[in-house]
Amino acid sequence: LPGMQTCGTKPCPSFKLREVASMYFTMIAVFLVILVVALQGSAPRRSDFPYKVPLDPQGLLELSWNVSYPEQAVHFQLLIRDLQFGLLFGMSDRGEFENADLAVLWSDGRNSYFGDAWSDGKGQLHMDSQQDYQLLGARRATEGLYLLFRRAFSTCDPKDYLIEDGTVHLIYGILEKPVRSLQAINISAIHRGLQRVQLLKPNITIPELPSDMKIMNIRAPDVVIPSEETTYWCYMAELPDGFPKHHIIMYEPVITEGNEALVHHMEVFQCAAEFDSFPHYNGPCNSKMKPERLNYCRHVLAAWAMGAQAFYYPEEAGLAFGGPGSSKYLRLEIHYHNPLVFKGRRDSSGIRLYYTDTLRRYDAGIMELGLVYTPVMAIPPGEDAFVLTGYCTDKCTQLALPAAGIRIFASQLHTHLTGRKVVTVLSRDGRERQVVNADGHYSPHFQEIRMLKEVVAVFPGDELITTCTYNTEKRSQATVGGFGILEEMCVNYVHYYPQTQLELCKSAVDPGYLHRYFNLVNRFNDEEVCTCPQVSVPEQFFSIPWNTFNRDVLKSLYGFAPISMHCNKSSAVRFPGQWEKQPLPTITKRLREPVPHCPPAPGPRPAAPVPLNLGELRRD
Repeated sequence: LPGMQTCGTKPCPSFKLREVASMYFTMIAVFLVILVVALQGSAPRRSDFPYKVPLDPQGLLELSWNVSYPEQAVHFQLLIRDLQFGLLFGMSDRGEFENADLAVLWSDGRNSYFGDAWSDGKGQLHMDSQQDYQLLGARRATEGLYLLFRRAFSTCDPKDYLIEDGTVHLIYGILEKPVRSLQAINISAIHRGLQRVQLLKPNITIPELPSDMKIMNIRAPDVVIPSEETTYWCYMAELPDGFPKHHIIMYEPVITEGNEALVHHMEVFQCAAEFDSFPHYNGPCNSKMKPERLNYCRHVLAAWAMGAQAFYYPEEAGLAFGGPGSSKYLRLEIHYHNPLVFKGRRDSSGIRLYYTDTLRRYDAGIMELGLVYTPVMAIPPGEDAFVLTGYCTDKCTQLALPAAGIRIFASQLHTHLTGRKVVTVLSRDGRERQVVNADGHYSPHFQEIRMLKEVVAVFPGDELITTCTYNTEKRSQATVGGFGILEEMCVNYVHYYPQTQLELCKSAVDPGYLHRYFNLVNRFNDEEVCTCPQVSVPEQFFSIPWNTFNRDVLKSLYGFAPISMHCNKSSAVRFPGQWEKQPLPTITKRLREPVPHCPPAPGPRPAAPVPLNLGELRRD
């Protein structure tokens, strides 16, 4: 009949408005029954949520989670130790509360609600038309309220955050007063903060540990944590005399109880073997009392950041330490994050090394990829996304890698303060083949050695290309490459086996071409840019007037000029060959950008908050 919808060859059944409304409210009732059952259930086992991190410095909010790659979803368990009138939890690009993706629990004092929300550019909250934070249950226990919810990696909702590999900036806010509605929440007036984690942990098999395994604790003894927001603490440790070669096969953090929210990250460095001795030291790393020689302790043995678990080496490899040619001196560095400026808090945290004298088949090695630490690589001021790229060329890998290649199993990305993104890509025969490691939300304040989801095989003739993106919008002069914290780096420390002589495979723009750039800038600008030989490269960069022309020409220079390759052995000597004025690698085919997977529609979920029966909440 005209105007009638058909289902195949038969007319679709017609529903009256009353019947549609009845079906709708029936579904809502069923949903609430299921929810009430969930609220009355028991708390999940700890093993159900293997990853855990405190969200706030006081440890009042504790987040646990697990990752389901088959479901492409993360399941969260949030423990609220001191529930007042609700909280906000969510994700944003760099930890902002504007343009954030949020799960919100709020209460007017008697009635409580949970909903998926988003904030606009002014920080105003809105209920999301697509409810993708799915509440699974809530339960009161002696230690507080457990809130369980689920979130798909990708929802294809433009208001939602895409959960992907790398760093995730988690944000939280505590509601200390009752609120009538979601829109009544003023996020600028609440107690709030952020925590960085790697949400998508790799699903790898943990190798069996040997029976002859030994343990060594590298811990700073009885440190009084300074009453400052940020402290880097250095402690020198020493291996026993005559300590023979061993393999580190695993390490994990040892955190003093009660300080879990203050110990932000830790690293253990081995010192340079060229020095016979290093002075003992136990104090702030930036202190004038710190001996200068401690700067020669840079070889990373272990690195941990908040939220990370134990690090395991593949069963066929271990990291060598001890024995001939290896320094017995180690430096432990601890980053304390103390935003509430606690006073008198004592700490003896550190890293526990698990090692064996039954050496595995391969020594693991650490290779530096990216850019050489040199001022010829610079970022103009006022840039929101300036890109620099470092190369490990086919010529270097052809000469330095064994015929059977190497296997990369872990990676630690590194920049200084203006770094925002880092990615290393493997290229073969001019085609990008595989991402080695990528972090699109990279933070210089959250650096850890991350096990890769799959081992990356690198063969002679392959290229490893590392690209860093920087933001210098808050700077008024150029940022040059170098070791200083206000200078910049672009590095990927890849962990691999079997160890080779190749320790550093990095590049920088050819200095001669940079000199031509300074000459060009000098000719096209009224201001004088001195290119005299006695004037340093940083000084020349600092004197440039950063107009559009000068910026664009510098970007172009870095995109076509030949490079100086550093294909270095562990002795800091280059492999034999011609390494100056090398052409940039030619890439004929790039990897496709991954397309977010949209989960199937789960059925009607109205854009309305879910009521929770939490009882009457307190009024202070």
